[in-house]
Amino acid sequence: MYMRRAFYIGRFQPFHLGHYSIINDIARDVDEVVIGIGSAQKSHEPKNPFTAGERVMMIKHALEDADVMHYAIPIEDLQRNAVWVSHIISMTPPFDVVYSNNPLVVRLFKEAGIIVRQPPMYQREGYSGSETRRRMLNDEDWRVLVPEAVVDVIDEIDGVNRLKSVSKTDID
Repeated sequence: MYMRRAFYIGRFQPFHLGHYSIINDIARDVDEVVIGIGSAQKSHEPKNPFTAGERVMMIKHALEDADVMHYAIPIEDLQRNAVWVSHIISMTPPFDVVYSNNPLVVRLFKEAGIIVRQPPMYQREGYSGSETRRRMLNDEDWRVLVPEAVVDVIDEIDGVNRLKSVSKTDID
């Protein structure tokens, strides 16, 4: 039995409703979605406060009630774009198509001869990791930007306080 599988990569810092919407849209076109958790080695930084394992938890719990067969796979940065696609392929189940709007990702996969689709962004001005983190830092309502299961994970790991702590400088 042939499974049609897609690849979608993001940092998911944190996993928000924009990601959730795009993955559900992708799942309508394929049997399974391989979700690459990019910059997996990064955590405890203002732009990357969550560990790869925490992001796996966010995705797993957020998609539990959705009808999306998926694999969430941490992928560390290589800093060598010429071999990045082969690195991805070595770390994931086989896939037929890549979904991305990142110009570099699109270019690298197209150069490797892999089909790339660019899904419409879901309310990009509101649903972004940077906006979610900004709201966390400023004690604004960030919970409306992420699935309820992600709120639970962030609360469990005390993620807001971690973000505030790692965003301070030694002159704060």
